[in-house]
Amino acid sequence: MFPFGTDAILLLFPMSQFEPYLQRWELVPDGLPIHTSSSSLLPVIYRELPAMLKLAVVEEEKRAGILMDWWGGDGAALVLEQHQGVLLLERAMGESSLSTMAREGRDDEASRIACLVAAKLHTPRAQPPAHLVPLEIWFQDLGPAALQHGGVLQYSAAAARELLASPQDIVGLHGDLHHGNILDFGPRGWLAIDPKGLIGERTFDFANLFCNPDPETALLPGRLVRQLEIVTTSAGLDRKRLLQWILAWSGLSAVWMMQDGLKPDLEISIAELAVSELARESSSL
Repeated sequence: MFPFGTDAILLLFPMSQFEPYLQRWELVPDGLPIHTSSSSLLPVIYRELPAMLKLAVVEEEKRAGILMDWWGGDGAALVLEQHQGVLLLERAMGESSLSTMAREGRDDEASRIACLVAAKLHTPRAQPPAHLVPLEIWFQDLGPAALQHGGVLQYSAAAARELLASPQDIVGLHGDLHHGNILDFGPRGWLAIDPKGLIGERTFDFANLFCNPDPETALLPGRLVRQLEIVTTSAGLDRKRLLQWILAWSGLSAVWMMQDGLKPDLEISIAELAVSELARESSSL
């Protein structure tokens, strides 16, 4: 199993960037360097245990490291060492995958596991770390884009405005919780990686599950409605409010896709499904 998320690409990077930390923490390289758009990583051995050395490239990753340290390994990969934004994390060595489970007929089980992980991340703790990004800021691109492009994005923006005006259950948020960011850590169970470091209503953290693990699975007929029941029951969420967060999040994700020059077909489709389900729910009252 690929050891650290689904968006990473194996590349031959010079080992020199890792060298100071290999020496600092007495690490032994245990694989090829990995590069993503936001970090450089190296599988290593730390005190005879598999670990991952992570060098943040963007500020978002540094903020994520602070949040992971605050979680203390409860629901997320344990931070073994850190120094000025560089992290040494425990490494996922299990062979199971939530993405594979969802694709192979165990979608309900995968969603329930994700909800259990989220419950650990959202457990009340001491004051969350400073510098977590409020959802109001995270969603700031959605309103202007809705005015420019119209369509279902207008519904997404309206849902976001309503939700952000009346937040509930404020917690430190992962911000990108989906099948590829919850890995099998063997005896430690399922743990999250790669948080965005946000703060806001906990229901938001479940929205991205509905756009994953891939378009084929996410858009299966009846899938959104079925997983709504699984997630709301497992996580103790309000059904309408979760639908609104799905609508808001899929719209924001579509905006970011367009900003990157990509087609947001999946995100728009999920937003439209959420609008339809919200309308059906309203008409049945």
